[in-house]
Amino acid sequence: MPIDQPELQGTEKDGSRSVKYCLYCYEKGELLNPGMTLAQMTENVRTKLQEIKMPESFIAEAVKTLPKLERWSGRPVR
Repeated sequence: MPIDQPELQGTEKDGSRSVKYCLYCYEKGELLNPGMTLAQMTENVRTKLQEIKMPESFIAEAVKTLPKLERWSGRPVR
């Protein structure tokens, strides 16, 4: 999810906005669902985008980017 608007950004422990995570995933410096798997996130994203009637091509692109995000890439989450 693009987080170029401050109101969509999650928050760090100090209350500042996260430049890496959205408000649906990250709050007060912590992942909201730390045990969520990539497969679960993929299904969640797909379902939410289908609910708001996004084109399948957009959904496919969004799902394709998930493994590249820090949370799912195997790099440490800070």
